[in-house]
Amino acid sequence: MKTMQSNDFTLTRNRFGRLVMTLADGTSHEGVVPVRAFPIAAPDDGVGMVSTDGRELAWIPRLDTLAANERELIERELASREFMPEIQRIVEVSTYATPSIWTVRTDRGETKLVLRGEEDIRRLSGSTLLISDNHGIHYLIRDLLALDKASRKILDRFL
Repeated sequence: MKTMQSNDFTLTRNRFGRLVMTLADGTSHEGVVPVRAFPIAAPDDGVGMVSTDGRELAWIPRLDTLAANERELIERELASREFMPEIQRIVEVSTYATPSIWTVRTDRGETKLVLRGEEDIRRLSGSTLLISDNHGIHYLIRDLLALDKASRKILDRFL
């Protein structure tokens, strides 16, 4: 695996929409997939380009060091595969016992989720939480202290 700079490779899409990575030596890899090393804590730091057989072909220390075309293609590919709404407010919960139905406002709109148990709320760091619903969707609370008082009060009952 090699740390890559903008001039070490080019990225394009084939006619099926899959990413094709062409290295400076002319070697071409079809169907590469970008994978973030730290998707929550440092989403722009450390992205591996992985082949269809799971081998890491390249390591990109920072996305902002890439040429605009390559960065845009990688960001679009990541956005199409990653789905982690960020909770901005907890509107209500059906009950303080689990399972419970939560109505939340996220950065993608209002939705309902089913919390199966308290173990589905994980603390990632001091003020960052990850909540998994019954469908396996992960919801992020980036900063617990940034939530409104009512939302924090609801969360206190589950933590």
